[in-house]
Amino acid sequence: MRKHYNKLILIPIFSLFTLFGQNVEKEIQTQLILVENGGQVILPEGISEIKGTLSLEGKENVTIIGSGMDNTILSYSDQEDGAEGLKITNCKNITLKDFTVQNSKGDGIKSQDTDGIYFYNVKAEWTYGPKPTNGAYGLYPVQCSNVMIDGCVAIGASDAGIYVGQSKNIVVKNSEAYHNVAGIEIENSVNADVFNNYAHDNTGGILVFDLPDLEVKSGHSVRVFDNKVIENNLKNFAPPGNIVATVPAGTGIMVLATSEVEIFNNEIIDHKTAGTAIVSYFITEEPIEDEEYNPYTSAIYIHDNVYRQKKQIPTLKHEIGQLLFFKFGRNIPEIIYDGNPDPQYVSENGEMTEGRGFCIENNQGADFLNLDINNNFEKWYTPFFTKFSTDKSEFNCQIPQIKHEFNF
Repeated sequence: MRKHYNKLILIPIFSLFTLFGQNVEKEIQTQLILVENGGQVILPEGISEIKGTLSLEGKENVTIIGSGMDNTILSYSDQEDGAEGLKITNCKNITLKDFTVQNSKGDGIKSQDTDGIYFYNVKAEWTYGPKPTNGAYGLYPVQCSNVMIDGCVAIGASDAGIYVGQSKNIVVKNSEAYHNVAGIEIENSVNADVFNNYAHDNTGGILVFDLPDLEVKSGHSVRVFDNKVIENNLKNFAPPGNIVATVPAGTGIMVLATSEVEIFNNEIIDHKTAGTAIVSYFITEEPIEDEEYNPYTSAIYIHDNVYRQKKQIPTLKHEIGQLLFFKFGRNIPEIIYDGNPDPQYVSENGEMTEGRGFCIENNQGADFLNLDINNNFEKWYTPFFTKFSTDKSEFNCQIPQIKHEFNF
């Protein structure tokens, strides 16, 4: 009987294995190393103190599962080795479900070079409040394909709570992000749906960015719809030098230097600086050395959203906020466009290529501001003497709606 028992404990059938003992970290990492393709890694109930990064590499069709977001917590409060909490690399079809990663030194859960990464009811959080020493990203799939983030929570990231970068075929839904610099961010990515989320009390609620000097360029085809984007007025606490450090506190949705973005059926409520901002990379005033990078926006369609805004002072820690306060006081327009179209779509007589411009239509409670930065920002003081256009009739148009079909 004893011989039979020893044989059983050597078989790596982790779907039937529950962790006990003092060295939980070692036992979890052993599971992650030995789990067979198609198997499960079961995380223990309760709070497990973890000192180093846990990693999964080169596996297929594996599920990492806890007993609930609030019942299984991997705590990295005293992390000594590595930066990430959990790192998943070079895998295929990995499911993460029902657990929390807490207070990691760096990113909460990072997945890279993975085809099929699925987060269900997973939380990444920093519990000591918003601080620049918190990890940059909560849930962080990068250079992945077929990404699902469903029913997740991200709290306290010093860059983005839920971030998907340089990836394709992405769904972020039914999730909550708060007390981050950016609540939800889609960056340099293709084919993304962001819907039924609650982004509140961040510096910026939802960001769709394209940035230079990255392997994957030219993000496009992003839909942001049916979200509640509420009171994202948190002081920006990103470390200096991060691109999100340039995001003004009080930004609901921001699109920067990307194309083919559709924003519709959202509730965008009570943002002190910009309910929605559509801007080129030039607004950052950072140099561009990447010759393949396109710093402009194009094919941006904002329609059928509901805006409500109480009178409040925009952030005065950002030059744009100072300008808006100088020009508009506490009555800041809800939709702000930098007025800088992609020149490749502008004809010699100034007409835009059909479907490549900026269109706003049927938005409730939304005043508009065109900054027209090419003409109005020649010198630092010029904008303060400029009469900005608030006429949205030029942009009252339609762009063909984006269609997505995902097979995961």
